[in-house]
Amino acid sequence: MKSKAGNPSIKDVATRAGVSLGSVSRVINKIENVSPEVRKRVLQAMAELDYRLNHAAQTLRSRSSRTIGCMFTDVTNPLYAKLYRIYEEKFRENGYMVLLANSLNNPEWEIEILSMFQSRRMDGIIIAPGNERDASVLAAVEKMDLPVVILDRDMNAKKDQVLFDHAQAVKEAMLNLIDQGHREIAFVVSGTHTRPMLRRIEGYKAGFAARGLKARADLLVKLPSSTEPAFDLVTELLQRQERPTALLTLGTSVLADVLNAIEAQGLRIPRDISVVSMGDPDFARSHRPRISSVTVDLNLAVQESIDLLVTRMREGPGGAPRRVMVPTIFSLQGSCGPVPAVTPRKKPTRKQ
Repeated sequence: MKSKAGNPSIKDVATRAGVSLGSVSRVINKIENVSPEVRKRVLQAMAELDYRLNHAAQTLRSRSSRTIGCMFTDVTNPLYAKLYRIYEEKFRENGYMVLLANSLNNPEWEIEILSMFQSRRMDGIIIAPGNERDASVLAAVEKMDLPVVILDRDMNAKKDQVLFDHAQAVKEAMLNLIDQGHREIAFVVSGTHTRPMLRRIEGYKAGFAARGLKARADLLVKLPSSTEPAFDLVTELLQRQERPTALLTLGTSVLADVLNAIEAQGLRIPRDISVVSMGDPDFARSHRPRISSVTVDLNLAVQESIDLLVTRMREGPGGAPRRVMVPTIFSLQGSCGPVPAVTPRKKPTRKQ
C-alpha cells in the first residue's frame, strides 16, 4: 500500500511494520532507544516498500539537513585523505553524510565553497583553508552563522579550533639527529604560509637553537605546495659538495621523490643519510628501513573536532570560541642513525 502521491510514506512504513510513526522516525534518525526487533521490522518494511527518505521534507520539518560540510585543500595529501575517511565513518554512525570540497589552495574557490555550505544550511562544517591569512577568506569564515570548526589553521576568527602541536615533535626529531652528530640537516617543506608549515619550520629551528646551533637558510628547501614534484630539487641538494647527512621531509608524494632521489644517488638509509617524514603515509610503511616520522593521532583529532562541532550544533553559535591542542609524536624508526664518519662528496652528474 502506497500513499496517494505514488511514493511510500513514513505512515506506509509504520503500517507495514505494525509499529508507531515515532518508532519509524527513531529508526530513520538512528536514535538508540529502539528495540532490535522493532528496528528489524522497520528496516524490512522500508526495503519491501522501496522507501526513500525525503531529505528536503525532513530538513524543512526538523531544520536539520543531516549533512556536514568538509573543506580541505587537497585530498591527494595522505593526511587529508585519512582525516576525511575517519570523519565520514564517525559521522555516518550518527546519521550524517559528510560532503567533501577540495579548494586546491584557491582563495576564490574557498569563498565559493563556504557560500555553498551556508546556502545549503549544513548542520555544521569542518574546514582547513589553504589561505588562512587571506582577508576575504577570513571574512567569509567570520560571517558564517553555522557551527564551524577550524582544523589546524591560525585564523583570527571567533570560531572553534582544533590545532596540532607540530613544533614540539619536530624539535624532538631534530634533537635526536643533532645528538647523533648531525649538523647538516635539510628540511624539504612547502612554502605555503599555513600553520602546519610555519609551525614545523619553527620546530626545525628550535631544535638547532636548543643545542646552541643555527639553522642554515640554504638547507631549508621550500616547494610551491605539499604535493609538488621534488625529485630534481632533492637531487641537487644531495649532489652538493657538502651534502646533508639528515633530511626531514613532508609525508606526501614528496617523500616518495626524496626516497627515489636518495636511491638514485647511490646512498643508503641510514648509513649515508637519515630521514624523518612529516606523517606516516601508507605507501612508506613497506620501506626498509622503516621511516621515522612526526605524526598526529588522527582519531583523537577527529574526535575532538566532532565533539566541538556537536556541542556547538546543540548550544548554538553564541558563546566564546573553544580551542583544543592535539599533540604530535616523534616515532624513531630505523631510518635515523649516527652521522656518517666521512660525508661522501659527490660531483654533480649530467642529466641524460
